Amino acid sequence: MKPRCEADILAAVAADAWMISVLDAVRQLNLPDSWIGAGFLRRKVWDQLHGYGEASPLDDIDVLYFQPGDLSQGSELCIDGRLRRIMPDQPWSAKNQARMHLRNGDQPYEGTIDAMRYWLETPTCVAVRMNAGGDLELAAPYGLDDLLNMIIRPTPSGRQRQQEFRGRVEGKSWLRNWPRSRVIWP
Repeated sequence: MKPRCEADILAAVAADAWMISVLDAVRQLNLPDSWIGAGFLRRKVWDQLHGYGEASPLDDIDVLYFQPGDLSQGSELCIDGRLRRIMPDQPWSAKNQARMHLRNGDQPYEGTIDAMRYWLETPTCVAVRMNAGGDLELAAPYGLDDLLNMIIRPTPSGRQRQQEFRGRVEGKSWLRNWPRSRVIWP
């Protein structure tokens, strides 16, 4: 099935036992305002749109959360360790979005979804989570059109940081891995 809307994306995630296990592992930690974003979801959608039978390689599992009271990188590493105890051998990468504005030179973010607005490309600004009741929820501050149409477009931050945007497009091999994707250059 090729996803055409939010319901299709959530159905594809729900049908993927590995993705559900990953989402459940993050849910077990009960992190504030937590999601799994970026390539975790983009890869799934683009693999399906390309008709791939096997999942493309995933560099990391971007675990996003928002905890303004603890901005230490040590806490992020501790969360990675806790996740590895639940699901060993996974490329966990927890990042407190309350800290990321410092790295990016932005104003403080108001929450995880607000932080995603400052990422560089629109199809990456997507995230999914399993809520306490076991239901899946999707966040896409720039909508789903670019994800579903395989368009790599800069966000407002990506337009301001054009060199970083270009570096990500070239370094991530998206056009090679998903040849039907296309870039809208700033």
